[in-house]
Amino acid sequence: MPLSLPAGLAVLRERNFVLYLAARLLGAFAVQMQSVAIGWQVYAFSGEVLDLGLVGLAQFLPFLILILPAGQAADRLDRRRIITVCFGINLLCALLLWLMTHRGLTSVWPVLAVLTLFGSARAFSMPASQAVLINLVPPQHFAQAVAINSSTFHVAVIAGPVLGGLLFLAGAEVVYGCVTLLLGASVALMLMLPRSEKKAASQEPASLRSVLEGLRFVFSRPIMLGAISLDLFAVLFGGSVAMLPAVARDLLHTDATGLGLLRSAPAIGAALTTALLALRPIQRHVGRWMFGGVALFGAATMLFSLSGWLWLSLVALLLMGAGDMVSVYIRHILVQSQTPDEIRGRVSAVSAVFIGASNELGEFESGAAAAWLGLRPSILVGGAATIGISLLWMRLFPQLRRMDRFPPIHG
Repeated sequence: MPLSLPAGLAVLRERNFVLYLAARLLGAFAVQMQSVAIGWQVYAFSGEVLDLGLVGLAQFLPFLILILPAGQAADRLDRRRIITVCFGINLLCALLLWLMTHRGLTSVWPVLAVLTLFGSARAFSMPASQAVLINLVPPQHFAQAVAINSSTFHVAVIAGPVLGGLLFLAGAEVVYGCVTLLLGASVALMLMLPRSEKKAASQEPASLRSVLEGLRFVFSRPIMLGAISLDLFAVLFGGSVAMLPAVARDLLHTDATGLGLLRSAPAIGAALTTALLALRPIQRHVGRWMFGGVALFGAATMLFSLSGWLWLSLVALLLMGAGDMVSVYIRHILVQSQTPDEIRGRVSAVSAVFIGASNELGEFESGAAAAWLGLRPSILVGGAATIGISLLWMRLFPQLRRMDRFPPIHG
């Protein structure tokens, strides 16, 4: 007898999607726990906000170098196996962090070296992960899959930092040990997925032209370019997650547990938003929703910069997560639904470059700005810049601003 599920959850009848969802959930859970331990360790070593920025830069540089070839790999090789290998590399990184901590880690540089390897794996996993989702579900369930996939991810981002902060009280070794176990389970779940039955891989010979095909495709479509670049600049200037260890210790005077709560708050807002989107997907006024989400993100960032209380900071971060999730949801549907499958990996790689720049490079920008302007002023200026970017992009990309409905899914 088929499993009875509400219409908004019908996609959960797809076995391969559920296996992938579970693997991604555990992997995301592990990475979030690990991020709390790394951030607290690094800031404890030096007390320098710039070093927190270097954590992002160490992940971004290999990502930037490898991401376009990784996109071609996602079109030429089995995307499911690429993701499995990347989970395995993340497992190795967790083991290395555990070993270094066990032997008495006292410098930030070995951590940055491990994060360089982590960033290399992320370069290959991001385009494969973004491109594989549409291969795991029927077209009519794709919007549901996007919302549920995002919502599940944010469950991990909510619980992972909190648990990571609590476990850190017992020591960083305990955190890295738990991360290792979770990533091992992720690898096992991915190995249960069958190889792709259809030829998703591109048969085009490897060349510089084929590697750059994703860039040409994105730049030829103003709506897609506007959606991707809006997220890039908004989060690049408005992102403040990298500074949370400094905010927690120096402005809010809390400990690693408080840091875990702060890191979880944006994900709570995002998870609540994606749960609502799974049940009531956006169908009209798509462009307005996207710009409104980015503007909310910027305004909440400014509120966060002015807060001196933990509870108010948590509320601001929750609103940041909600606003960001709306734009992420719309961007993902636009990119994946409008891209032919034979170049979906390369287009996903271009999207991943923008996302990586906004996240990891944004972390370095946040560290540099905080070192120059001061911690609180740098976050305030970043939030204001995000609102300014949203207003500017409404003028530069009027097609995106006026977009009412999502276009039909490309085969």
